[in-house]
Amino acid sequence: MVSWIISRLVVLIFGTLYPAYSSYKAVKTKNVKEYVKWMMYWIIFALFTTAETFTDLFLPWFPFYYELKIAFVIWLLSPYTKGSSVLYRKFVHPTLSSKEQEIDEYLSQAKDRSYEAVVQFGRRGLNVAATAAVTAAAKGQGALSERLRSFSMQDLTMIRGESIDDPTEQISNAQTQAQSTPRNITETVDNSGRAKAP
Repeated sequence: MVSWIISRLVVLIFGTLYPAYSSYKAVKTKNVKEYVKWMMYWIIFALFTTAETFTDLFLPWFPFYYELKIAFVIWLLSPYTKGSSVLYRKFVHPTLSSKEQEIDEYLSQAKDRSYEAVVQFGRRGLNVAATAAVTAAAKGQGALSERLRSFSMQDLTMIRGESIDDPTEQISNAQTQAQSTPRNITETVDNSGRAKAP
């Protein structure tokens, strides 16, 4: 565990931050020799990082694995060994030079395919979003109309505080009032024959 932490710190500080600052200095001073040196380093470091992703999955059990990574990063940076320059000139440059045209064609095709895939994916996404919006609107409208249908006319008029305008309702209300009127308005007569208000 300690070896992993130390390895991460060394790769971060000496493999990334120090070369990044040195690259900044090379850009600032406009020194072509330093440009070339650091460009070779970054190409080798990119390959190292790619390989490290896989070796960290399959080789951490290997004895002194993390210590070897630390030593490799220091070897790449050392001005005495010039490890990144050696690896670039002996292996990377000849390999890339012989395969450069094939790699460029592959990258061009991949770029075209990825652009087409993004456009197609975008169209599908817009279609799905439009369909979802239309469906949601239709369901929302259907739910609203069902809710409104569940109210009776009397419920709706009571909500608004108005009287019922339905003629049949008015007639039945008038009949009810007419039947109850004699009881409420007529006077009741007691045993003595005198009229008495209720």
